[in-house]
Amino acid sequence: MTTFFDAQETRSTAEREAALLAALPRQVGHAQQNSAAFADILAGVDAAGVTSRAALARLPVTRKYELLERQQAQRASNVFGGFSALGFGAGMPRVFASPGTIYEPEGTRPDYWRMARAIYAAGFRRGELIHNSFSYHFVPAGSMMETGAHALGCTVFAGGTGQTEQQVQAMAELRPAGYIGTPSFLKIIVEKAAELGVPLPTVTKALVSGEAFPPSLRDWFAERGIAGYQCYATADLGLIAYETSAREGLVLDEGAIVEIVRPGTGDPVPEGEVGELVVTTLNPDYPLIRFGTGDLSAVLPGTCPTGRTNTRIKGWMGRADQTTKVRGMFVHPGQIATIARRFPQVLRARLVVSGEMANDQMVLQVETTETAEGLARQLGDAIREVTKLRGDVQMVAPGTLPNDGKVIEDARSYK
Repeated sequence: MTTFFDAQETRSTAEREAALLAALPRQVGHAQQNSAAFADILAGVDAAGVTSRAALARLPVTRKYELLERQQAQRASNVFGGFSALGFGAGMPRVFASPGTIYEPEGTRPDYWRMARAIYAAGFRRGELIHNSFSYHFVPAGSMMETGAHALGCTVFAGGTGQTEQQVQAMAELRPAGYIGTPSFLKIIVEKAAELGVPLPTVTKALVSGEAFPPSLRDWFAERGIAGYQCYATADLGLIAYETSAREGLVLDEGAIVEIVRPGTGDPVPEGEVGELVVTTLNPDYPLIRFGTGDLSAVLPGTCPTGRTNTRIKGWMGRADQTTKVRGMFVHPGQIATIARRFPQVLRARLVVSGEMANDQMVLQVETTETAEGLARQLGDAIREVTKLRGDVQMVAPGTLPNDGKVIEDARSYK
């Protein structure tokens, strides 16, 4: 059994950097020629001259809200806002939607989202069965993991979300080697199996993503015989970084160029300083150049003790903006504004996200002079409709909410 997914993981730093920088001008030129959005964003840029990180840092950062704005503006003529190099048809078998709503294409290349590397690092091997409990509808998470597992040579049970007792039954009868999904749902499944008295002896490893994976939850799984590893990926970019058995940060994927910049700018920060992750993908079908994730992280010094030589990051350290992830789904400040605009009685609104160890809770606090129960119920319905998540409503007197400009407050504990 080999330790590494492929030889790229143990390249020298110089060899890797040379390969990435050789691919960079080709990708910039490809984006300009095949993506209407980047033809506009990178107008006047000499692609052949983008051969260094310094040259890359001079290009504009495109952030998620800008992608959304272009999609919304061009929805009638180009649903992807001009970012996709593919059109509908055989080359694009699926389209997905993320909250916002942002649409993402999926191409036909094997392991399109580059997830096999992370799945391998979590201990999965060819010939194994994987229980995949990421969603298979709307969002690409289920397909991201399934295509990566198939590239690795694994069989997948498409568990999806919900139906906890049936998930337990399937695990007990199919005896998968492990689980892929959000850590909170795995915890729910394991607790339900214990409640039902159903042993799950084969589920000994897990690759989790989509939400925070604190050490306390990792240890909780370990106490029950499950070695859980995390990866960091997005619906736009695919895999960005993944955890290894060393459990010292996350190793960057081999198929992306990652920068950490000062929030609100495109300026790279010194190594070790916390900043926003900006990623340039080498995916020709959806060529995102300097795409700002809105997530904070920092580079760790040195290389991974496992022998993987790529740069490591500390992992997710919060949001550069107020967009936050709740139960695996992004919630945007614009969504809170959309909810508030529906109700003239609401003067101001603030979403507070709290909880600990995979137990996210949302409370929408609204300033209003109306106290009728009907308003709270209608607001709760609007929360579900707009965010696709359930949340409570707390009505407070005008002038109660802090005057700090926050629309979303992340008050969760990650210890």
